[in-house]
Amino acid sequence: MARAFLEEQELAEDVILHVEHIIKYISFKGGHQDQSFKSKELDIIQDADRLDALGAIGIARTFNYGGFKNRAIYNPEIKPDLNMTVEQYKKSTAPTINHFYEKLLILKDRMNTSTGKQLAQERHDYMEGFLNQFYAEWNGEA
Repeated sequence: MARAFLEEQELAEDVILHVEHIIKYISFKGGHQDQSFKSKELDIIQDADRLDALGAIGIARTFNYGGFKNRAIYNPEIKPDLNMTVEQYKKSTAPTINHFYEKLLILKDRMNTSTGKQLAQERHDYMEGFLNQFYAEWNGEA
């Protein structure tokens, strides 16, 4: 569908291929795949996409999705899996808190731009504070 739209705009084939590659490689998908395509545009868009998953909004989105998928909020018996394949990642039914460790907390180290890294660190720190408070409340310490 994106190709048809771009062709309709009478864009050059190399521009169309460039946009298709950005679309193909933007997603996290478990984070363990090799990325054979790089560009400044991809770096910027990928950082923006990853920043959306971090911080207060990222936390809200995470719990919203976990609720939509009817996942438990937390189960200390189910440990995060940091070595999932893309397929395992897509099919995971793990508790929502696990998602912080399986994806969200590793995003700051995968940012491409200096601005993205700075913003990601701030949002990462916020999420770590949230998790500390969550565990304190879960354990009846706060």
